[in-house]
Amino acid sequence: MIRSLWTGTTGMHSQQLNIDVIANNLANVSTTGFKKSRADFQDLLYQTMKVPGSQSSADTQSPTGILIGLGVKPAAVSKVFSQGDLIQTLNELDIAIEGEGFLQVDMPNGNTGYTRSGALKRDSNGRMTTSDGYPILPAITIPDGSRQITISDGGIVSAIIGANTTSTEIGTLELASFTNNSGLSALGKNLFTETAASGTAQTGTPGTEGYGTLLQNYLEGSNVNIVEELASMITTQRAYEINSKSIQTSDEMMQTTNNLI
Repeated sequence: MIRSLWTGTTGMHSQQLNIDVIANNLANVSTTGFKKSRADFQDLLYQTMKVPGSQSSADTQSPTGILIGLGVKPAAVSKVFSQGDLIQTLNELDIAIEGEGFLQVDMPNGNTGYTRSGALKRDSNGRMTTSDGYPILPAITIPDGSRQITISDGGIVSAIIGANTTSTEIGTLELASFTNNSGLSALGKNLFTETAASGTAQTGTPGTEGYGTLLQNYLEGSNVNIVEELASMITTQRAYEINSKSIQTSDEMMQTTNNLI
């Protein structure tokens, strides 16, 4: 009877983690470039009371055994890097990545971060940066007096400078890709860093093999599907209630045993 109490407890803890993941997904439904998370679970060890295939007589074996499960545990919370919806903004420094790849960001600690958020800005020095002022790599500086900035699907950044009537190329954006996107470490602020699980970043030109293309005047929205998350939330809530019910039932059975005379 005590076993079932602890088994139900592991179920409640796991469903609490699941609802935490769902809540974070829903909270970021409007976050540019956000990638939803998914919780994965594993069953715990089994208490073996009878080994499958054990001898039941001199000439026969038991076709089944008795293995009592001890509950569930979280195995992973992984990011799902499916494409988000494209949202038109008409801002000339907004870019969306169609396909694979990440923009590279120069972090304050000297490391390189990676982002799918293309809401770029221009700082006081003319550098293209993220919303937090972190420069994009390779560094691109937009000269003073520039107008009609264009970003091609291949990452070429051009602008009409000063009194010129023709466009001048001022830099090229590159994309980074990884063997295992789910292995990236999420830092917040729409940023990721590489880990041993993600593999080393490989950089290349947008539109070439293995890399997506860029779309100016658009942003990639969150890939959170509200209907799916709400359905998962209802399922998780019911699973939590069922696990709590198993604990309550175990307690009532123990109470019945204690009341025996």
